[in-house]
Amino acid sequence: MAVDLLKSIFHQSPEAALFASLALGYWVGKFRFGSFQLGGVAGSLLAAVLISQIGIQIDSGIKAVLFALFIYAVGFESGPQFFNSLGRHSVKEIMMAVVVALSGLITVVVIARVFGLDKGLAAGLAAGGLTQSAIIGTAGSAIEKLGLSGEEVQRMQANVAIGYAVTYIFGSFGAIIMCVNVLPWITGRNIRDDAVQAEQEQLKGVRVYAQGESPAAPDLVGRIFRVAQSGKTVADLEAGGTQGRVTVERIQRKNALVGVDPSLVLEAGDIVLLVGRRPAVVSLGQTVGDELPGAQGMDVVMVRRDVAISNAQFLNRSVKDILDSLSQDLKHGVYAEGLIRAGSPVPITAQTMVMPGDVVTLFGTPQDVQKAAQAAGPIIVPSDKTDWVFHGFGIVVGLLIGLLVLRIGAIPITLGSGGGALLSGLLFGWWRSRKHTMGNMPTSASTLLRDLGLAGFVAMVGLQSGQQAVSTVMEQGLTLFMLGVLVTIIPLLIAILFGKYVLRYDNVAVFAGSLSGARSANPAFGEVLDKAGNSIPTTPFAITYALANVFLTLLGPLVIAFA
Repeated sequence: MAVDLLKSIFHQSPEAALFASLALGYWVGKFRFGSFQLGGVAGSLLAAVLISQIGIQIDSGIKAVLFALFIYAVGFESGPQFFNSLGRHSVKEIMMAVVVALSGLITVVVIARVFGLDKGLAAGLAAGGLTQSAIIGTAGSAIEKLGLSGEEVQRMQANVAIGYAVTYIFGSFGAIIMCVNVLPWITGRNIRDDAVQAEQEQLKGVRVYAQGESPAAPDLVGRIFRVAQSGKTVADLEAGGTQGRVTVERIQRKNALVGVDPSLVLEAGDIVLLVGRRPAVVSLGQTVGDELPGAQGMDVVMVRRDVAISNAQFLNRSVKDILDSLSQDLKHGVYAEGLIRAGSPVPITAQTMVMPGDVVTLFGTPQDVQKAAQAAGPIIVPSDKTDWVFHGFGIVVGLLIGLLVLRIGAIPITLGSGGGALLSGLLFGWWRSRKHTMGNMPTSASTLLRDLGLAGFVAMVGLQSGQQAVSTVMEQGLTLFMLGVLVTIIPLLIAILFGKYVLRYDNVAVFAGSLSGARSANPAFGEVLDKAGNSIPTTPFAITYALANVFLTLLGPLVIAFA
């Protein structure tokens, strides 16, 4: 009765089955068994397979949309770092993609010959066990060219689909287990710890505070002092700093505020507010007089503003060179608190070069910061709105790229919608890092696209393939399923050992990103990303994923030729 009710509900609203899979899957994914945790993505896949047994008919277009959103968001976040990392540093990722493809081909061919599988089933094993759906198409085309009868061609092509349906579920699930659980166990390292370590190395010692965090002893401070001796002008006092610039922002004389003017002569008993970097303020304050805990009316509103440096006069020059060239009036009361390049903080020293696309965080009074920003470039206004003009166009570009087909002989090579959306995300993310006034996407929005896109995509796979996979296993036994398990695990195990002992990966977060991309294992990458807690695995994944879309697609005709 309950099954019939669910079947009726999901027949009328198949989308309800999708979100039921997500809810159940993320609930199951929270449970821990020792150090093992399934995670929300793998949990959603298993929940969807379970729900699919009722019989679900759901539009495949939903799956394509969800995956495009996920992979575009991943590319957009990683675009700046991706293009900066290309070059000789990518050799490990190239070799990883080659090893996974070759070991996958050899594993499938050996299994097919040992167990007497025909070419269709062998190709299906490759497509499902390696989760590369494009193999179905390339293998099907290769079968047509074998010179067989039409009936035999049809039988073999049907076997490709059967092999794929039986093995694809574990192809996704097994890759998650290998990348998220087995890889850290073999390497003896922790994905989260290594991701944090790699992020700190990228930051070059710059401390980045999370939302809600702040330093107990901030670098930029304001302190109030009572002037001990008369005679110095405001300009004299500001010029007396030995450890950096200090600004007089407010003066109180006989309980009344007076205008701050460089030529104003300070009198004994005046109360002044000094603003600047802490060592400079503390040092100069000792020459002024006693420090006060506070004084009524002496508070000043200060602002922090991110400014995209676009003035050509400031670009490709050192910080010292820029400061030396600026007038005192422009520099007065403005302090550079941070510098961001390609999404990563850069330490500010006298020798630091300012490059196109850099964003500087300025600290000072609203008037002083506004004046400095007018000279340097536009202020980036914080917003919780997503620029869907920019990103909608970006996704369209990615899907159009995915339609392009390059033919090597009779073999069609294409990035597909996923590869196209990834490439577009990388390009548009890089462009956003150069033109900061467009393409805003808040972190929370990007996280939602990634989480919903990936988990929804995986759940769709389970809903569409789960019933057929289970019924096929019930009809033909577990042999084909277990052979698919071998096709999933053996290439990944070879790649793990190759990466550890030959490529000598010393960071398991980077290793896991490279491994999941080389297997074109999007669900596994999503779980790796979740374990890492930052974007460190994304760059190696993007490189190997692009290569895997080519290498693994080529396996179709090769399996038909050698199996």
